[in-house]
Amino acid sequence: MDRAQKEATVAGLNQTLGEVNLVVVTQQSGLTVYESMMLRRKVREAGAGFKVTKNRLTRLALEGTKFQALQSLMTGPTALAFSEDPVAAAKVCVEFAKQNEKLTIIGGALGEQLLDVNGVQALAKLPSLDELRAKLVGLVQAPATKVAGVLQAPAGQLARVFSAYGSQDEAA
Repeated sequence: MDRAQKEATVAGLNQTLGEVNLVVVTQQSGLTVYESMMLRRKVREAGAGFKVTKNRLTRLALEGTKFQALQSLMTGPTALAFSEDPVAAAKVCVEFAKQNEKLTIIGGALGEQLLDVNGVQALAKLPSLDELRAKLVGLVQAPATKVAGVLQAPAGQLARVFSAYGSQDEAA
């Protein structure tokens, strides 16, 4: 990799880190190509990103971002998982690490807040932003559905009363 490619990599990673809310630092040693491919696929499906770069380049890319405190974690074979959703990358990494001991979570950061392994795991247990939105819509929609049902009930009862009177007149 020549100097221009390194500069482009650092600039691209710096721009990406400026746009995300969560970064999870992982170490993967011994992942097979298939396992790595499956991890990347799960990360993409969750709307997150996964990047393996040289630690020196990652440290340079972290400078000037809100994740600058992660520079101390850049030792060994590291990779970054990142997402705009404050939970997505953590969920995928924690879930994959449970199934495959070759992936280890070192730490992470949510904005400027540095997280240890337990912090990342606690974050992974939270519902995602989409799940919270769905619950909120369900809570807002439930009373409206109940009100509509209550309002329709008297009209239905009135129609049954008229029907009963109509059938009595025909019988008489």
